[in-house]
Amino acid sequence: MSDTEAPAPSPAAPATQAPAGGKPKARKTGLTILAVIVVVAAIVWAVFHFLLAKPEEETDDAYVAGDVVAITARDPGQVLAIHADNTQTVKAGQPLIDLDPATADVGVASAAAELARAVRATRADFTKVNQSGAAIVQAQAELTRARADYARRQGAAAEGAVSGEELSHAADAVKVAAANLTLAKAQAAQARTTVQGTEVGTNPAVMAAIAAYRHAAITRSHMHVVAPISGVVAQRTVQVGQQVAAGTPLMAVVPLDRLWVDANFRETQLRDLRIGQPATITADIYGGKIVYHGKVIGLGAGSGNAFALLPPQNASGNWIKIVQRVPVRIGLNANELRENPLRVGLSATVTVDTADQNGPRIGSAATQVGSTPAMDGKDPAIEARIAQIIAANR
Repeated sequence: MSDTEAPAPSPAAPATQAPAGGKPKARKTGLTILAVIVVVAAIVWAVFHFLLAKPEEETDDAYVAGDVVAITARDPGQVLAIHADNTQTVKAGQPLIDLDPATADVGVASAAAELARAVRATRADFTKVNQSGAAIVQAQAELTRARADYARRQGAAAEGAVSGEELSHAADAVKVAAANLTLAKAQAAQARTTVQGTEVGTNPAVMAAIAAYRHAAITRSHMHVVAPISGVVAQRTVQVGQQVAAGTPLMAVVPLDRLWVDANFRETQLRDLRIGQPATITADIYGGKIVYHGKVIGLGAGSGNAFALLPPQNASGNWIKIVQRVPVRIGLNANELRENPLRVGLSATVTVDTADQNGPRIGSAATQVGSTPAMDGKDPAIEARIAQIIAANR
């Protein structure tokens, strides 16, 4: 190759090359699309949340609550039998525990004897009234005789046939007879006072004895403990053979058909809550598959801290504001409770529809929560026994 010959050309370069800024441009486009999607999603959420969604308040700080009826011993005794255990269902009036009735039976027998003695004593008081009437008649006759003797002796003394001493004795006899008549009348009045205006059954002494017998019979009935309400037995602590004192807790009965939910809403959620607003409840035990329906039946009178055993002292030390919670009671549908039973203390989630705000903020006037028959001593069997004792000693 000569020195003047041109150099050979280099290999041909690619016909086209990608621009240096292609990737940043594509990335920018993707970010723009993502930003648009986020903005659209935010707008959609805001529309549904603030414009289309119904107003409601929700909390998962909610727990199932209910009455826990404590069964206690009303009188001391030794446990002979236990008829129900934990987790078992009992009906109102069903036997729960039997205590040894030996001491109570002795008390009933003693009261029966005192009643019989009171009836007999009252009969004696009525007899004393008749006796006092006879004593008055006798004293009246003695006074009449003494006055007649004194009159005769006065006539004889005028003729000198009777001495002055004998006449004086006759006058003293009249005074004694008059005093005996006064005493007989006073004794008759006293005898009438104990029975006047009464009969054997209404005499104060007999009525006191009847009350004592009823008390002994009531104590005897306390040896047989029955369920005051229907429910499930829980917290049984008593054992067979145990000696229990009056007031000793034996077990508890929980009526699972009368449960409610205590939902602890934040104080910032209470503004729109009203009594009577509908609520939906889901319990953790069943999850979201089962939804309970209820309504707001009351708001607590204060926050949990206000009624704590050791309430906070925010006026001293370093103060940190903490949002308080107030318990809101949610009533449950009884039919739903029967279909899907709940237990006291279970966790729940409560959502309250606050669209209707016409209800009151404070609960209605107090009404009777529940009742159970009281033992007033007028049991037909007790009354029949009392009548029998009175009739046998009348």
